[in-house]
Amino acid sequence: MGDLGRFPAVRSKVPEVTALFWLTKILTTGMGETTSDFVVTTIEPVVGVAIAFILLAGALVLQFRTQRYVPWVYWLTVVLVSVFGTMAADVVHVQFEVPYEVSTAGFALALALVFLVWHRTERTLSIHSINTARREGFYWATVLTTFALGTAAGDWVAHVLGLGYLGSGMLFLGLICIPALAYRVFHANAIAAFWTTYILTRPLGASFADWVGVGPERGGIGVGTGPVSLLLTAAIIACVAVLTRRHARADRTSLAL
Repeated sequence: MGDLGRFPAVRSKVPEVTALFWLTKILTTGMGETTSDFVVTTIEPVVGVAIAFILLAGALVLQFRTQRYVPWVYWLTVVLVSVFGTMAADVVHVQFEVPYEVSTAGFALALALVFLVWHRTERTLSIHSINTARREGFYWATVLTTFALGTAAGDWVAHVLGLGYLGSGMLFLGLICIPALAYRVFHANAIAAFWTTYILTRPLGASFADWVGVGPERGGIGVGTGPVSLLLTAAIIACVAVLTRRHARADRTSLAL
C-alpha cells in the first residue's frame, strides 16, 4: 500500500470486501450463466453475443466516467461482464469446438499474463489501489478473464470430469473455503487469497444456477434458465440497494469527521 503516495488522493473505485460483496458476486455469476444460456437459446447466438458486448461496452464507459465508486454502476458492469464472459467461453467451445480442458488452460494462461503485466506496470495487484484509469483498466481486464476462466473450468468439471452441476457446485464450495481459511488462520497473502476466491466464485455460482435451471435430462431440477435469471436479478438488486445505503452512510460519516 506504500505505493499509493505516487498517485492523487482518490478513493478506490471498487467496493469494500465484505460478506455482502461476496454474496452479490456469487449471485452475479449465477445470473450471468443462466442469462447467457437463456439468450443464446432464445435468439441467434451471434446476435446475443453482439448485444451483450454493446451493453458491456456501454457499462464500462459509464464506470470509467464515474469519479468514485457508485454501487449500481459497478455491479451493473459486473453483471454484464458475467453475461459476456460466459458467452465468450461458450463460443470458444461450441463455435470453435475447443475442448473444455484446452479453453480452461488458455484462459488461465491469459489471466496469468494479465496479472504479470499489471504487477510489472503498477507494482501491486491490490484492489484497494484502483485509483487511476490504468489500474482500473487492468482490474476490469482481470475480472473479465476470471469470468471466462471460471466458466470454462466449471464446464470442464461438470461435463468432462462427470461431476454434474450439483457435484461441481459442492466441489467449488469446498475449494472456495481454502483461501478464506488460509487467510484467516495461516495469514496467507491477502491479495492472493482475494483473487483465488474471486476466480472460484464463478464456477461456484454458475454450477448451482445451472443445477436449478436446466432440465432433469441434463442433471438439473428444471426450473428454467429464464425464471432463475429473474430470481437472481431480483436478489442482486436487493443486495445492491443495501450496499448503496451502506455506502451512502459511510460517505456521510467520513464527511462528518
